[in-house]
Amino acid sequence: MVRVMTPSVRLLPNAITVLALCAGLSAAQFALNRQFVLAIGAIGVAAVLDSLDGRIARLLDATSKMGAELDSLSDAISFGVSPALVLYIWFGDTSGIGWIVSLTFAVCIVLRLARFNTLLDVEKPPYAKEFFVGVPAPAGGLCALMPVILTLEFGDGWWSSAPVVYVWTVAIALLLISRLPTLSLKSVKVPAKAAAPLLVGVGLAAAAIIQYPLIALAVALLLYLAHIPYAVRRYQWLANHPEAWGVPLRERRAIRRSTSRLRLRRPRIRVAGNQRLAVRRTQDHVVRGVRTYPAESQDRSRRRSWRRIGLRQRNR
Repeated sequence: MVRVMTPSVRLLPNAITVLALCAGLSAAQFALNRQFVLAIGAIGVAAVLDSLDGRIARLLDATSKMGAELDSLSDAISFGVSPALVLYIWFGDTSGIGWIVSLTFAVCIVLRLARFNTLLDVEKPPYAKEFFVGVPAPAGGLCALMPVILTLEFGDGWWSSAPVVYVWTVAIALLLISRLPTLSLKSVKVPAKAAAPLLVGVGLAAAAIIQYPLIALAVALLLYLAHIPYAVRRYQWLANHPEAWGVPLRERRAIRRSTSRLRLRRPRIRVAGNQRLAVRRTQDHVVRGVRTYPAESQDRSRRRSWRRIGLRQRNR
């Protein structure tokens, strides 16, 4: 039986993308009214909708080139232009440096999205599908608002000073255009045994978001940034172990354990008896477990005692 897809259903992913665009752009309007909590919430809603439109398009087999281009434009506005305007309006810098930093962040978001579109047609190894190149646009847009989140929750502090805000925004912008691998949630698979604990964690997270939304968002963003070293290490390990490509997570863990157990230590070279006299090493190269001596021409005048050559007299 052939499944016929109606045009209205095929337009559903694009409709979600448009809603994400409206939510992200509304953040600028909330910022102009000094409603920064609503501005952060609008960008968060745009991030949630952005994570849904692609999945729904693949489930409905409604992917199209127009949808991909619309998604990129929506991300550029929702997570590039809007966070930059929110930061500039919140900080109220009139010296011009704040505007330069905001422009830098918006430009880096656009460059990151342009690179993402060009990499879609590039053939990549199987393990590369589990990672993004650089920090994704939704995560970058929310991370840039970290000074605003902390100030709204805890008041003014060192996190709201001009140098910290400028350095933080530029650092997030550099993470966006960097080539550091970050984990993709599309490749995360939850085992059956972890389903129940995961649901409990989702419930606790929902309660934390309802009671302490800004603190929960700040903790989530910090945890995301903290996972980058792990993602880099995992990417490098997969690149060096082709046998782990495309295998289930349980088999991949078994491969990791087996390789760690078979890792051999550096052998210790031991020379005994008169053979030690034939060992010659340069002074700047020391082998563990072997005594090294200068060249024979430089050591003629040096007395070689039993203690120096490492031998012991036998008790007669």
